[in-house]
Amino acid sequence: VQLQAFGGGLVQAGGSLRLSCAASGFTFSTYNMGWFRQAPGKEREFVGVIDWSGSSTYYADSVKGRFTISRDNAKKTVYLQMNNPKPEDTAVYYCAARQEAREVVARLYRYWGQGTQVTVSS
Repeated sequence: VQLQAFGGGLVQAGGSLRLSCAASGFTFSTYNMGWFRQAPGKEREFVGVIDWSGSSTYYADSVKGRFTISRDNAKKTVYLQMNNPKPEDTAVYYCAARQEAREVVARLYRYWGQGTQVTVSS
């Protein structure tokens, strides 16, 4: 099983960035996919989740209206579109997979990617 997140980097506040997470080794189309983030000295934080079909999403209040999660089951990839990022969005971003109902609690996710760093400059 592998989840590989990529697409992070340095972005200016108010810009945009798209993260991708490529999956392999499990039946991607049957898993709900979550994005989490962790800033230095802070706990891992829920960002959003998309259901297995791509028809339903749920976001943390802090990113609602700015970030969008989508997925392509044929490509076994989930995306996090970050629009109008703010300096407080700076963190390592992780994708995670869970086959059961959508969750906001990190420890309930079964598979995790290695993370990609996003730095938002003011």
